[in-house]
Amino acid sequence: MTGTRMRERQPEQLTDALIAAQLCAIDPLLGGMILRGGGDWRDAVVAELRDGLPENAPVRRVPSHIDDERLLGGIDLTATLARGQAVSRVGLLAEADGGMIVVPMAERLSDAIAGRIAAVIDTGELVVERDGMALRRPAQFVFAALDDGVEPEERAGAALRERAAFWIDLSQLCQPDAPYPVAQDGPADIVPLTEVITTIAATAGALGIDSARAPLFALRAARARAQLAGREGMTIDDVTFAARMVLAPRATRVPADPTAPEPEPPADSPPPPPSDGDQGEDETSDPGPVEDIVLAAVMAALPRDLLARIAEGGAQRTRANAPGGAGQRRKSGVRGRPMGTLAGMPGGGRRLSLIDTLRAAAPWQKLRNGHRTVEIRRDDLRVRRFETRSEVLTIFAVDASGSSAFARLAEAKGAVELLLAEAYVKRAQVALVAFRGTGAELLLPPTRSLTRARRMLADLPGGGGTPLAAGLAAARDLAEAARGRGRTPFVIILTDGRANIAADGRAVRSQAEADAMAEARAIRAAGIRAAFVDTSARPRPEGAALAAAMGARYLPLPRADSTVMHAAISQAQKG
Repeated sequence: MTGTRMRERQPEQLTDALIAAQLCAIDPLLGGMILRGGGDWRDAVVAELRDGLPENAPVRRVPSHIDDERLLGGIDLTATLARGQAVSRVGLLAEADGGMIVVPMAERLSDAIAGRIAAVIDTGELVVERDGMALRRPAQFVFAALDDGVEPEERAGAALRERAAFWIDLSQLCQPDAPYPVAQDGPADIVPLTEVITTIAATAGALGIDSARAPLFALRAARARAQLAGREGMTIDDVTFAARMVLAPRATRVPADPTAPEPEPPADSPPPPPSDGDQGEDETSDPGPVEDIVLAAVMAALPRDLLARIAEGGAQRTRANAPGGAGQRRKSGVRGRPMGTLAGMPGGGRRLSLIDTLRAAAPWQKLRNGHRTVEIRRDDLRVRRFETRSEVLTIFAVDASGSSAFARLAEAKGAVELLLAEAYVKRAQVALVAFRGTGAELLLPPTRSLTRARRMLADLPGGGGTPLAAGLAAARDLAEAARGRGRTPFVIILTDGRANIAADGRAVRSQAEADAMAEARAIRAAGIRAAFVDTSARPRPEGAALAAAMGARYLPLPRADSTVMHAAISQAQKG
Protein backbone atom coordinates (compact mmCIF):
# COMPACT_ATOMS: atom_id res chain seq x y z
CA MET A 1 0.00 0.00 0.00
CA THR A 2 1.79 3.16 -1.14
CA GLY A 3 1.22 6.70 -2.29
CA THR A 4 -1.80 8.85 -1.54
CA ARG A 5 -4.05 5.92 -0.74
CA MET A 6 -1.76 4.72 2.01
CA ARG A 7 -1.40 8.19 3.51
CA GLU A 8 -5.18 8.64 3.62
CA ARG A 9 -5.61 5.44 5.66
CA GLN A 10 -2.53 5.56 7.84
CA PRO A 11 -2.97 5.97 11.63
CA GLU A 12 -1.40 8.93 13.33
CA GLN A 13 1.30 6.77 14.90
CA LEU A 14 2.55 5.94 11.40
CA THR A 15 2.30 9.61 10.41
CA ASP A 16 4.59 10.46 13.33
CA ALA A 17 7.04 7.76 12.22
CA LEU A 18 7.09 9.12 8.66
CA ILE A 19 7.73 12.63 9.94
CA ALA A 20 10.54 11.30 12.13
CA ALA A 21 12.09 9.71 9.03
CA GLN A 22 11.94 13.05 7.23
CA LEU A 23 13.63 14.76 10.18
CA CYS A 24 16.49 12.24 10.15
CA ALA A 25 17.01 13.00 6.46
CA ILE A 26 17.04 16.74 7.20
CA ASP A 27 19.44 16.46 10.15
CA PRO A 28 21.74 13.40 10.03
CA LEU A 29 23.03 14.28 13.50
CA LEU A 30 19.77 12.83 14.83
CA GLY A 31 21.55 9.52 14.31
CA GLY A 32 18.72 7.36 13.11
CA MET A 33 15.74 5.25 14.09
CA ILE A 34 15.04 2.01 15.92
CA LEU A 35 11.97 0.51 14.22
CA ARG A 36 10.31 -2.40 16.02
CA GLY A 37 7.78 -4.56 14.16
CA GLY A 38 5.42 -3.11 11.62
CA GLY A 39 5.99 -5.19 8.47
CA ASP A 40 4.92 -3.17 5.42
CA TRP A 41 4.46 -0.07 7.56
CA ARG A 42 8.09 -0.24 8.60
CA ASP A 43 9.18 -0.58 4.99
CA ALA A 44 7.26 2.61 4.26
CA VAL A 45 9.12 4.46 7.01
CA VAL A 46 12.51 3.25 5.73
CA ALA A 47 11.51 4.29 2.20
CA GLU A 48 10.54 7.74 3.52
CA LEU A 49 13.96 8.15 5.09
CA ARG A 50 15.70 6.99 1.91
CA ASP A 51 13.62 9.32 -0.27
CA GLY A 52 14.50 12.29 1.93
CA LEU A 53 18.23 11.86 1.37
CA PRO A 54 20.04 13.58 -1.52
CA GLU A 55 19.68 11.98 -4.92
CA ASN A 56 22.00 8.99 -5.45
CA ALA A 57 22.87 8.87 -1.74
CA PRO A 58 24.33 5.43 -0.97
CA VAL A 59 22.25 2.90 0.98
CA ARG A 60 23.97 -0.12 2.52
CA ARG A 61 22.58 -3.07 4.49
CA VAL A 62 24.53 -4.40 7.47
CA PRO A 63 23.76 -8.10 8.07
CA SER A 64 24.02 -9.32 11.66
CA HIS A 65 26.79 -11.78 10.73
CA ILE A 66 29.07 -9.18 9.07
CA ASP A 67 32.78 -9.33 9.88
CA ASP A 68 35.20 -6.50 10.58
CA GLU A 69 36.82 -6.75 7.14
CA ARG A 70 33.59 -5.98 5.30
CA LEU A 71 32.30 -3.50 7.87
CA LEU A 72 35.40 -1.37 8.36
CA GLY A 73 37.65 -2.21 5.43
CA GLY A 74 41.14 -3.65 5.28
CA ILE A 75 43.63 -5.28 2.94
CA ASP A 76 42.59 -5.96 -0.65
CA LEU A 77 44.23 -9.37 -0.86
CA THR A 78 44.22 -9.76 -4.66
CA ALA A 79 45.66 -6.31 -5.37
CA THR A 80 48.20 -6.60 -2.56
CA LEU A 81 49.56 -9.93 -3.82
CA ALA A 82 49.71 -8.58 -7.37
CA ARG A 83 51.62 -5.39 -6.45
CA GLY A 84 53.67 -6.71 -3.56
CA GLN A 85 52.61 -3.83 -1.34
CA ALA A 86 49.64 -3.15 0.88
CA VAL A 87 46.53 -2.05 -1.00
CA SER A 88 43.51 -1.17 1.13
CA ARG A 89 39.83 -1.26 0.36
CA VAL A 90 37.06 0.64 2.11
CA GLY A 91 34.40 -1.09 4.14
CA LEU A 92 30.65 -0.85 4.14
CA LEU A 93 30.46 2.06 6.60
CA ALA A 94 32.75 4.23 4.48
CA GLU A 95 30.73 3.28 1.39
CA ALA A 96 27.62 4.66 3.14
CA ASP A 97 29.13 8.13 3.64
CA GLY A 98 26.49 10.76 2.89
CA GLY A 99 23.70 8.17 2.87
CA MET A 100 22.24 5.60 5.24
CA ILE A 101 22.72 2.09 6.54
CA VAL A 102 19.92 -0.39 7.25
CA VAL A 103 20.49 -2.98 9.98
CA PRO A 104 18.06 -5.92 9.60
CA MET A 105 17.48 -8.08 12.69
CA ALA A 106 19.28 -5.50 14.83
CA GLU A 107 18.46 -7.47 17.98
CA ARG A 108 20.90 -10.16 16.78
CA LEU A 109 23.79 -7.80 16.15
CA SER A 110 26.74 -8.58 18.44
CA ASP A 111 27.89 -6.03 20.97
CA ALA A 112 31.26 -5.81 19.22
CA ILE A 113 29.81 -4.92 15.82
CA ALA A 114 27.29 -2.51 17.35
CA GLY A 115 30.13 -0.82 19.23
CA ARG A 116 32.18 -0.37 16.06
CA ILE A 117 29.20 1.20 14.28
CA ALA A 118 28.58 3.46 17.27
CA ALA A 119 32.19 4.63 17.31
CA VAL A 120 31.98 5.65 13.65
CA ILE A 121 28.67 7.45 14.28
CA ASP A 122 30.27 9.44 17.11
CA THR A 123 33.22 10.67 15.05
CA GLY A 124 31.80 10.68 11.52
CA GLU A 125 35.07 9.12 10.42
CA LEU A 126 36.36 5.60 9.87
CA VAL A 127 39.90 4.88 11.09
CA VAL A 128 41.49 1.45 10.62
CA GLU A 129 45.08 0.76 11.59
CA ARG A 130 46.22 -2.87 11.48
CA ASP A 131 48.34 -5.33 9.49
CA GLY A 132 50.74 -2.56 8.43
CA MET A 133 47.89 -0.53 6.94
CA ALA A 134 46.35 2.81 7.91
CA LEU A 135 42.94 3.70 6.48
CA ARG A 136 41.06 6.91 7.19
CA ARG A 137 37.79 7.75 5.43
CA PRO A 138 34.79 10.02 6.11
CA ALA A 139 31.73 8.01 7.18
CA GLN A 140 28.72 10.17 8.03
CA PHE A 141 25.36 8.47 7.68
CA VAL A 142 21.98 7.91 9.29
CA PHE A 143 20.79 4.45 10.20
CA ALA A 144 17.56 2.50 10.44
CA ALA A 145 17.84 -0.46 12.82
CA LEU A 146 15.06 -2.99 12.22
CA ASP A 147 14.17 -4.74 15.47
CA ASP A 148 12.38 -8.07 14.96
CA GLY A 149 12.59 -9.25 18.57
CA VAL A 150 9.62 -11.20 19.88
CA GLU A 151 10.14 -10.90 23.63
CA PRO A 152 10.34 -7.44 25.29
CA GLU A 153 13.98 -8.00 26.24
CA GLU A 154 14.95 -8.94 22.67
CA ARG A 155 15.81 -5.61 21.15
CA ALA A 156 18.56 -3.68 19.45
CA GLY A 157 21.70 -3.20 21.52
CA ALA A 158 22.25 -0.26 23.84
CA ALA A 159 25.05 1.18 21.70
CA LEU A 160 22.69 1.71 18.75
CA ARG A 161 19.67 2.68 20.85
CA GLU A 162 21.65 5.38 22.60
CA ARG A 163 22.60 6.92 19.25
CA ALA A 164 19.15 6.82 17.68
CA ALA A 165 16.92 9.82 18.27
CA PHE A 166 13.73 7.85 17.60
CA TRP A 167 12.62 4.54 19.13
CA ILE A 168 9.40 3.66 17.32
CA ASP A 169 7.29 0.58 17.99
CA LEU A 170 5.06 -0.12 14.97
CA SER A 171 3.96 -3.57 16.13
CA GLN A 172 0.73 -2.19 17.59
CA LEU A 173 -0.35 -1.07 14.12
CA CYS A 174 -1.15 -4.72 13.41
CA GLN A 175 -3.79 -4.63 16.14
CA PRO A 176 -7.15 -3.17 15.04
CA ASP A 177 -7.82 -1.28 18.27
CA ALA A 178 -4.27 -0.33 19.21
CA PRO A 179 -4.05 3.08 20.89
CA TYR A 180 -1.76 5.69 19.48
CA PRO A 181 -0.93 9.16 20.72
CA VAL A 182 -3.15 12.03 19.75
CA ALA A 183 -1.47 15.14 18.40
CA GLN A 184 -1.49 18.13 20.70
CA ASP A 185 -2.42 21.36 18.91
CA GLY A 186 -0.78 24.33 20.55
CA PRO A 187 -0.32 27.98 19.76
CA ALA A 188 1.52 28.78 16.53
CA ASP A 189 3.64 31.47 18.20
CA ILE A 190 7.39 31.04 18.11
CA VAL A 191 8.78 29.89 21.47
CA PRO A 192 12.07 31.48 22.57
CA LEU A 193 15.05 29.13 22.37
CA THR A 194 15.80 29.45 26.08
CA GLU A 195 12.25 28.37 26.92
CA VAL A 196 12.49 25.42 24.51
CA ILE A 197 15.69 24.23 26.18
CA THR A 198 14.23 24.66 29.65
CA THR A 199 11.07 22.77 28.69
CA ILE A 200 12.93 19.85 27.15
CA ALA A 201 15.30 19.60 30.11
CA ALA A 202 12.42 19.72 32.60
CA THR A 203 10.47 17.07 30.68
CA ALA A 204 13.50 14.77 30.52
CA GLY A 205 13.98 15.20 34.25
CA ALA A 206 10.32 14.47 34.98
CA LEU A 207 10.56 11.24 32.97
CA GLY A 208 13.70 10.10 34.80
CA ILE A 209 15.92 10.26 31.69
CA ASP A 210 19.59 10.49 32.67
CA SER A 211 21.08 10.34 29.17
CA ALA A 212 22.57 13.61 27.94
CA ARG A 213 21.93 12.62 24.32
CA ALA A 214 18.14 12.40 24.72
CA PRO A 215 17.39 16.11 25.38
CA LEU A 216 19.91 17.09 22.69
CA PHE A 217 18.15 14.79 20.23
CA ALA A 218 14.80 16.30 21.26
CA LEU A 219 16.10 19.82 20.63
CA ARG A 220 17.45 18.85 17.20
CA ALA A 221 14.18 17.10 16.35
CA ALA A 222 12.12 20.16 17.28
CA ARG A 223 14.41 22.38 15.21
CA ALA A 224 14.27 20.00 12.22
CA ARG A 225 10.47 19.86 12.38
CA ALA A 226 10.32 23.65 12.30
CA GLN A 227 12.66 23.61 9.31
CA LEU A 228 10.46 21.01 7.61
CA ALA A 229 7.48 23.34 8.03
CA GLY A 230 9.43 26.34 6.74
CA ARG A 231 9.47 28.16 10.06
CA GLU A 232 12.43 30.16 11.33
CA GLY A 233 11.71 29.30 14.96
CA MET A 234 10.15 26.48 16.97
CA THR A 235 6.55 26.37 18.12
CA ILE A 236 4.88 24.41 20.91
CA ASP A 237 3.83 21.80 18.32
CA ASP A 238 7.48 21.27 17.36
CA VAL A 239 8.58 20.85 20.96
CA THR A 240 5.62 18.59 21.74
CA PHE A 241 6.37 16.33 18.80
CA ALA A 242 10.02 16.06 19.81
CA ALA A 243 9.13 15.23 23.40
CA ARG A 244 6.59 12.57 22.38
CA MET A 245 8.86 10.89 19.85
CA VAL A 246 12.27 11.23 21.51
CA LEU A 247 11.70 11.45 25.27
CA ALA A 248 8.57 9.36 25.87
CA PRO A 249 10.06 6.01 24.73
CA ARG A 250 13.01 6.56 27.09
CA ALA A 251 10.88 7.20 30.20
CA THR A 252 11.93 5.40 33.38
CA ARG A 253 9.31 6.81 35.72
CA VAL A 254 5.81 8.22 35.62
CA PRO A 255 5.78 12.01 35.98
CA ALA A 256 3.12 13.85 37.87
CA ASP A 257 0.19 14.72 35.63
CA PRO A 258 0.33 18.51 35.06
CA THR A 259 -3.38 18.61 34.25
CA ALA A 260 -4.42 16.99 37.53
CA PRO A 261 -6.07 19.40 40.00
CA GLU A 262 -3.99 20.36 42.99
CA PRO A 263 -5.22 19.09 46.37
CA GLU A 264 -7.18 21.60 48.42
CA PRO A 265 -5.18 23.01 51.36
CA PRO A 266 -6.58 22.32 54.85
CA ALA A 267 -9.18 24.81 55.99
CA ASP A 268 -7.09 25.88 58.99
CA SER A 269 -3.82 26.32 57.08
CA PRO A 270 -2.57 29.89 56.69
CA PRO A 271 -2.20 31.33 53.18
CA PRO A 272 1.32 31.22 51.74
CA PRO A 273 3.26 34.44 52.22
CA PRO A 274 3.54 36.49 49.03
CA SER A 275 7.00 36.99 47.54
CA ASP A 276 8.58 40.40 47.07
CA GLY A 277 6.66 42.39 44.51
CA ASP A 278 3.90 39.76 44.34
CA GLN A 279 0.32 40.99 44.10
CA GLY A 280 -1.24 37.78 45.37
CA GLU A 281 -0.30 35.46 42.48
CA ASP A 282 2.88 33.33 42.50
CA GLU A 283 4.09 33.16 38.93
CA THR A 284 7.28 31.26 39.71
CA SER A 285 6.06 28.25 41.71
CA ASP A 286 4.18 26.53 38.88
CA PRO A 287 5.67 25.34 35.60
CA GLY A 288 4.98 27.51 32.61
CA PRO A 289 2.20 26.74 30.11
CA VAL A 290 4.66 25.35 27.54
CA GLU A 291 5.93 22.79 30.06
CA ASP A 292 2.34 21.86 30.93
CA ILE A 293 1.39 21.25 27.30
CA VAL A 294 4.53 19.27 26.48
CA LEU A 295 4.41 17.10 29.59
CA ALA A 296 0.71 16.36 29.08
CA ALA A 297 1.43 15.30 25.49
CA VAL A 298 4.23 13.01 26.67
CA MET A 299 1.92 11.42 29.25
CA ALA A 300 -0.59 10.69 26.50
CA ALA A 301 2.12 9.17 24.31
CA LEU A 302 3.38 6.69 26.94
CA PRO A 303 2.05 3.21 26.10
CA ARG A 304 -0.29 1.71 28.67
CA ASP A 305 1.89 -1.31 29.30
CA LEU A 306 4.94 0.91 29.76
CA LEU A 307 3.10 2.96 32.35
CA ALA A 308 2.22 -0.25 34.18
CA ARG A 309 5.79 -1.54 34.09
CA ILE A 310 7.23 1.76 35.28
CA ALA A 311 4.64 2.02 38.05
CA GLU A 312 5.66 -1.44 39.23
CA GLY A 313 9.34 -0.50 39.21
CA GLY A 314 10.09 -2.52 36.08
CA ALA A 315 11.35 0.10 33.69
CA GLN A 316 12.58 -1.03 30.33
CA ARG A 317 16.03 -2.55 30.35
CA THR A 318 18.72 -0.43 28.81
CA ARG A 319 20.69 -3.44 27.74
CA ALA A 320 18.28 -4.60 25.10
CA ASN A 321 19.88 -7.66 23.78
CA ALA A 322 21.31 -8.93 27.07
CA PRO A 323 21.64 -12.66 27.06
CA GLY A 324 19.03 -13.00 29.80
CA GLY A 325 18.23 -16.65 30.25
CA ALA A 326 20.87 -17.77 27.77
CA GLY A 327 23.93 -19.70 28.87
CA GLN A 328 27.31 -18.20 29.59
CA ARG A 329 29.57 -17.20 26.70
CA ARG A 330 32.52 -19.52 26.15
CA LYS A 331 35.46 -19.09 23.80
CA SER A 332 36.04 -21.87 21.29
CA GLY A 333 38.48 -22.53 18.49
CA VAL A 334 36.33 -25.09 16.71
CA ARG A 335 32.69 -24.11 16.47
CA GLY A 336 30.16 -21.46 17.40
CA ARG A 337 29.60 -17.88 16.37
CA PRO A 338 32.58 -16.41 14.42
CA MET A 339 34.42 -13.76 16.46
CA GLY A 340 37.20 -12.82 14.04
CA THR A 341 40.82 -13.98 14.09
CA LEU A 342 43.98 -13.39 16.07
CA ALA A 343 47.69 -14.05 15.63
CA GLY A 344 48.73 -17.49 16.79
CA MET A 345 49.76 -21.01 15.90
CA PRO A 346 47.11 -23.51 14.77
CA GLY A 347 46.75 -26.72 16.73
CA GLY A 348 45.31 -27.66 20.08
CA GLY A 349 41.81 -27.21 18.72
CA ARG A 350 42.57 -23.91 16.96
CA ARG A 351 42.08 -23.73 13.19
CA LEU A 352 44.16 -21.82 10.68
CA SER A 353 42.39 -18.98 8.85
CA LEU A 354 44.08 -19.16 5.46
CA ILE A 355 42.61 -15.96 3.98
CA ASP A 356 43.52 -13.86 7.02
CA THR A 357 47.00 -15.40 7.06
CA LEU A 358 47.53 -14.46 3.42
CA ARG A 359 46.14 -11.02 4.11
CA ALA A 360 48.65 -10.49 6.93
CA ALA A 361 51.56 -11.73 4.79
CA ALA A 362 50.67 -9.94 1.56
CA PRO A 363 52.06 -6.44 2.33
CA TRP A 364 55.55 -7.85 3.02
CA GLN A 365 56.08 -10.03 -0.09
CA LYS A 366 58.10 -7.51 -2.08
CA LEU A 367 60.54 -7.08 0.79
CA ARG A 368 60.82 -10.83 1.38
CA ASN A 369 61.37 -12.38 -2.04
CA GLY A 370 60.33 -10.00 -4.82
CA HIS A 371 57.24 -11.68 -6.34
CA ARG A 372 58.80 -15.15 -6.83
CA THR A 373 56.58 -17.02 -4.37
CA VAL A 374 54.33 -16.14 -1.49
CA GLU A 375 56.41 -16.42 1.67
CA ILE A 376 54.51 -16.90 4.90
CA ARG A 377 56.24 -16.57 8.26
CA ARG A 378 55.23 -17.47 11.77
CA ASP A 379 54.11 -13.93 12.62
CA ASP A 380 51.66 -14.01 9.70
CA LEU A 381 49.67 -16.99 10.98
CA ARG A 382 46.10 -16.25 12.02
CA VAL A 383 43.71 -18.62 13.81
CA ARG A 384 39.94 -18.46 13.98
CA ARG A 385 37.98 -17.52 17.07
CA PHE A 386 34.47 -18.66 17.89
CA GLU A 387 32.04 -18.11 20.73
CA THR A 388 29.51 -20.61 22.02
CA ARG A 389 26.88 -20.50 24.74
CA SER A 390 26.61 -23.18 27.35
CA GLU A 391 23.36 -25.06 27.84
CA VAL A 392 21.09 -23.73 30.60
CA LEU A 393 19.78 -25.98 33.36
CA THR A 394 16.85 -24.64 35.40
CA ILE A 395 16.62 -26.46 38.73
CA PHE A 396 13.33 -26.33 40.63
CA ALA A 397 13.66 -26.99 44.38
CA VAL A 398 10.05 -27.41 45.49
CA ASP A 399 8.75 -27.50 49.05
CA ALA A 400 6.55 -30.63 49.10
CA SER A 401 5.81 -30.48 52.81
CA GLY A 402 2.30 -30.64 54.21
CA SER A 403 1.74 -26.89 54.70
CA SER A 404 0.13 -26.55 51.25
CA ALA A 405 1.89 -29.21 49.23
CA PHE A 406 -0.76 -30.09 46.69
CA ALA A 407 -1.43 -26.56 45.46
CA ARG A 408 2.28 -25.71 45.37
CA LEU A 409 3.23 -28.89 43.56
CA ALA A 410 0.51 -28.32 40.97
CA GLU A 411 1.92 -24.83 40.33
CA ALA A 412 5.43 -26.24 40.01
CA LYS A 413 4.32 -28.94 37.59
CA GLY A 414 2.66 -26.37 35.35
CA ALA A 415 5.67 -24.04 35.43
CA VAL A 416 8.04 -26.93 34.62
CA GLU A 417 5.90 -27.93 31.62
CA LEU A 418 5.78 -24.35 30.34
CA LEU A 419 9.56 -24.02 30.62
CA LEU A 420 10.10 -27.35 28.89
CA ALA A 421 7.90 -26.23 26.01
CA GLU A 422 10.55 -23.55 25.33
CA ALA A 423 13.54 -25.86 25.84
CA TYR A 424 14.12 -26.67 22.19
CA VAL A 425 14.31 -22.98 21.28
CA LYS A 426 16.44 -21.81 24.22
CA ARG A 427 18.75 -24.82 24.56
CA ALA A 428 17.58 -25.37 28.11
CA GLN A 429 17.00 -28.31 30.41
CA VAL A 430 14.85 -28.60 33.52
CA ALA A 431 15.34 -30.61 36.71
CA LEU A 432 13.12 -30.95 39.79
CA VAL A 433 14.14 -31.51 43.42
CA ALA A 434 11.40 -32.01 46.03
CA PHE A 435 12.03 -31.74 49.78
CA ARG A 436 9.66 -33.11 52.42
CA GLY A 437 9.77 -35.18 55.57
CA THR A 438 13.43 -35.30 56.60
CA GLY A 439 15.25 -34.98 53.28
CA ALA A 440 15.31 -34.06 49.60
CA GLU A 441 14.91 -36.19 46.50
CA LEU A 442 15.79 -35.67 42.83
CA LEU A 443 12.46 -36.44 41.18
CA LEU A 444 13.26 -35.23 37.67
CA PRO A 445 16.86 -35.48 36.45
CA PRO A 446 17.98 -32.86 33.91
CA THR A 447 15.87 -33.26 30.78
CA ARG A 448 14.29 -31.36 27.93
CA SER A 449 11.79 -34.12 27.21
CA LEU A 450 8.30 -32.87 27.90
CA THR A 451 6.84 -36.39 27.70
CA ARG A 452 9.28 -37.74 30.27
CA ALA A 453 8.68 -34.79 32.58
CA ARG A 454 4.91 -35.24 32.50
CA ARG A 455 5.24 -38.93 33.27
CA MET A 456 7.54 -38.39 36.26
CA LEU A 457 5.55 -35.42 37.60
CA ALA A 458 2.23 -37.22 37.49
CA ASP A 459 2.61 -38.92 40.91
CA LEU A 460 4.80 -36.35 42.66
CA PRO A 461 4.38 -37.00 46.44
CA GLY A 462 3.60 -34.41 49.11
CA GLY A 463 3.24 -34.01 52.89
CA GLY A 464 5.45 -34.03 56.01
CA GLY A 465 7.93 -31.55 57.50
CA THR A 466 9.96 -28.85 55.76
CA PRO A 467 13.67 -29.79 55.49
CA LEU A 468 14.55 -26.56 53.68
CA ALA A 469 18.29 -26.94 54.30
CA ALA A 470 18.28 -30.38 52.65
CA GLY A 471 16.41 -29.00 49.64
CA LEU A 472 18.86 -26.12 49.22
CA ALA A 473 21.82 -28.46 49.57
CA ALA A 474 20.43 -30.85 46.96
CA ALA A 475 19.79 -27.99 44.53
CA ARG A 476 23.33 -26.64 45.06
CA ASP A 477 24.91 -30.06 44.51
CA LEU A 478 22.96 -30.52 41.29
CA ALA A 479 23.90 -27.02 40.11
CA GLU A 480 27.60 -27.55 40.76
CA ALA A 481 27.48 -30.91 38.97
CA ALA A 482 25.82 -29.24 35.98
CA ARG A 483 28.45 -26.51 35.95
CA GLY A 484 31.15 -29.16 35.92
CA ARG A 485 29.58 -30.55 32.74
CA GLY A 486 29.70 -27.15 31.04
CA ARG A 487 26.10 -26.07 31.71
CA THR A 488 24.85 -22.82 33.23
CA PRO A 489 22.64 -23.59 36.27
CA PHE A 490 19.78 -21.45 37.54
CA VAL A 491 18.09 -22.48 40.80
CA ILE A 492 14.47 -21.66 41.62
CA ILE A 493 13.30 -22.24 45.20
CA LEU A 494 9.54 -22.58 45.75
CA THR A 495 8.70 -22.52 49.45
CA ASP A 496 7.12 -20.45 52.21
CA GLY A 497 10.55 -20.21 53.90
CA ARG A 498 9.42 -21.76 57.21
CA ALA A 499 11.99 -24.47 57.86
CA ASN A 500 11.27 -26.89 60.73
CA ILE A 501 13.57 -29.87 59.98
CA ALA A 502 17.30 -29.43 60.57
CA ALA A 503 20.00 -30.76 58.25
CA ASP A 504 20.51 -33.79 60.52
CA GLY A 505 16.80 -34.68 60.40
CA ARG A 506 15.85 -33.37 63.86
CA ALA A 507 12.62 -31.39 64.27
CA VAL A 508 14.24 -28.36 65.89
CA ARG A 509 12.98 -25.15 64.31
CA SER A 510 15.81 -22.87 65.44
CA GLN A 511 18.46 -25.27 64.14
CA ALA A 512 16.47 -25.83 60.94
CA GLU A 513 16.39 -22.08 60.27
CA ALA A 514 20.14 -21.73 60.96
CA ASP A 515 20.94 -24.67 58.63
CA ALA A 516 18.75 -23.21 55.88
CA MET A 517 20.48 -19.83 56.20
CA ALA A 518 23.90 -21.52 55.99
CA GLU A 519 22.90 -23.39 52.82
CA ALA A 520 21.55 -20.15 51.32
CA ARG A 521 24.92 -18.49 51.91
CA ALA A 522 26.66 -21.49 50.35
CA ILE A 523 24.62 -21.03 47.16
CA ARG A 524 25.71 -17.41 46.99
CA ALA A 525 29.35 -18.30 47.69
CA ALA A 526 29.25 -20.81 44.83
CA GLY A 527 28.17 -18.05 42.44
CA ILE A 528 24.95 -19.84 41.47
CA ARG A 529 22.20 -17.57 40.14
CA ALA A 530 18.86 -18.16 41.84
CA ALA A 531 15.32 -16.94 42.38
CA PHE A 532 13.32 -17.41 45.60
CA VAL A 533 9.57 -17.78 45.02
CA ASP A 534 7.68 -17.21 48.28
CA THR A 535 4.43 -19.17 47.94
CA SER A 536 3.00 -18.45 51.38
CA ALA A 537 -0.43 -16.81 51.53
CA ARG A 538 1.10 -13.88 53.41
CA PRO A 539 4.81 -13.46 52.70
CA ARG A 540 6.90 -13.29 55.89
CA PRO A 541 10.40 -11.90 56.57
CA GLU A 542 11.95 -15.38 56.58
CA GLY A 543 11.63 -15.76 52.82
CA ALA A 544 13.10 -12.35 52.03
CA ALA A 545 16.02 -12.99 54.42
CA LEU A 546 16.83 -16.33 52.78
CA ALA A 547 16.66 -14.76 49.32
CA ALA A 548 19.05 -12.00 50.39
CA ALA A 549 21.44 -14.56 51.91
CA MET A 550 21.64 -16.52 48.66
CA GLY A 551 21.79 -13.40 46.47
CA ALA A 552 18.57 -14.45 44.78
CA ARG A 553 15.74 -12.41 43.36
CA TYR A 554 12.83 -12.48 45.80
CA LEU A 555 9.43 -13.13 44.21
CA PRO A 556 6.49 -13.12 46.65
CA LEU A 557 3.78 -14.91 44.65
CA PRO A 558 1.03 -16.09 47.00
CA ARG A 559 -1.68 -18.09 45.21
CA ALA A 560 0.08 -17.73 41.85
CA ASP A 561 -0.95 -20.11 39.10
CA SER A 562 1.55 -21.83 36.81
CA THR A 563 1.30 -19.15 34.11
CA VAL A 564 2.06 -16.29 36.50
CA MET A 565 4.85 -18.29 38.10
CA HIS A 566 6.36 -19.12 34.70
CA ALA A 567 6.28 -15.46 33.66
CA ALA A 568 7.92 -14.33 36.91
CA ILE A 569 10.60 -17.03 36.72
CA SER A 570 11.39 -16.22 33.10
CA GLN A 571 11.80 -12.55 33.98
CA ALA A 572 14.03 -13.44 36.94
CA GLN A 573 16.29 -15.53 34.69
CA LYS A 574 16.70 -12.60 32.31
CA GLY A 575 17.22 -9.99 35.00
